[in-house]
Amino acid sequence: MNKKMNLLMFSGDYDKALAALILANSARELDVDVTMFFAFWGLCLVRDPEKGSSDDKTLYEKMFGMVTPKGPEELHLSRMNMAGLGKQMLLEMMEDDKAPSLTDFLNGARKKGVKFYGCKLSVDVMGFKEDELLPEVEIITAKEYLSDALESDMQLFI
Repeated sequence: MNKKMNLLMFSGDYDKALAALILANSARELDVDVTMFFAFWGLCLVRDPEKGSSDDKTLYEKMFGMVTPKGPEELHLSRMNMAGLGKQMLLEMMEDDKAPSLTDFLNGARKKGVKFYGCKLSVDVMGFKEDELLPEVEIITAKEYLSDALESDMQLFI
């Protein structure tokens, strides 16, 4: 009896990404197959902070790439960010409770075999290049995502 969970990650907020990855890791620990589809702002979570590309980009794409978060630790909170003070408070509270960081949860999901997909249209519109994303991210169309989601026992939109 294989169960499957599908998460559509639209948000680029730290706390929402944290919730999504906690669910993804927990589901994998229950032997649930997990796929995550990253669209628009959700793609910022899977941008590799060590890689950047300005080759073959328009001026707007270069500018957009400079101002969007590069990787999980650059994401902002969805509420009470307060110019970064709110996020710093959250990180300190997580450290006090010895809770893993967002990067830890992301790396855990990668190691546990969560499948990562990037929305082709979102990648194109936002001017990202495939080599700017984590190597586990496969670029697929919305139709391919929906085929996967329709086969899932649980679909979540974050």
